Amino acid sequence: MKKYLWGFLYAAVLTAFTVYILLDTFVIARVYRQAPPGGVSAAENTEENTAKITGNSYEDGNISVTITEHRVNDTSVYAADVRLKSAEYLKTALANEAYGKNVTEKTSEIAERNNAILAVNGDYYGSRESGYVLRNGVLYRDTAADGREALVIYEDGSFEIISEAEVSAERLLSDGAVQILSFGPALVTDGQIAVTESEEVGRSQASNPRTAMGVIDRLHYLFVVSDGRTGESEGLSLYELAEFMQSLGAQTAYNLDGGGSSTMYFNGEIINNPTTNGRRIQERSVSDIVYIGY
Repeated sequence: MKKYLWGFLYAAVLTAFTVYILLDTFVIARVYRQAPPGGVSAAENTEENTAKITGNSYEDGNISVTITEHRVNDTSVYAADVRLKSAEYLKTALANEAYGKNVTEKTSEIAERNNAILAVNGDYYGSRESGYVLRNGVLYRDTAADGREALVIYEDGSFEIISEAEVSAERLLSDGAVQILSFGPALVTDGQIAVTESEEVGRSQASNPRTAMGVIDRLHYLFVVSDGRTGESEGLSLYELAEFMQSLGAQTAYNLDGGGSSTMYFNGEIINNPTTNGRRIQERSVSDIVYIGY
């Protein structure tokens, strides 16, 4: 009897430990550090109050955004052409204004709180233990991810794609970096496609919802989100996404978190069809966003 009792207790403890590990990995939120306050309110922003806004465009003295919808490989793709007077209007924000593990919010919720004009999901840093996290000049994580390419955005708004194994986050910060996004891979470098037709992220399918950002020229940017996993939109491969970014003139382009995370928010609305499994159109909660605003 004791033999079976000890076996039962061992199994119960092992099950409880396994459940805790799963909850700690995927569910339990842990805030490690609060982020500085985000963007200013619309009332404080005189430029936004005098902006020209239509269903697919926004323009004031500092920011111009134009949204276009395309059909690429049986997929709806949304592209935001952004021109800025200063790089200060290209920002990032964290879910719940906090850096941590399993701290998430919907892209639209983070965008609304920061009065974003345009926003896309970021790199979902909270799903991984490594990879640089530098946001708005604050370095939260300096642990490099082996073999990962990161996107560095500098004070002047220029982009650089680096290998995390080859340069420290502290060095990048001292060189003037204000944002580091760690997902990848690079899609376009020096105007040339940087991925192969067979390249993918981890075990993801060849066709997926995608999110990417790129730069065309000084203070001239592209934000792209594609639908996928539905009968209306198949999704894009990384190579198809790179081809599309290149066709719009991107000199540097970088792949952000995709799949169910892929969301584009503009002028208070979600303009794509985010979905995780294709059965329901619904936003996934994420760790962070990249946005345009004050």
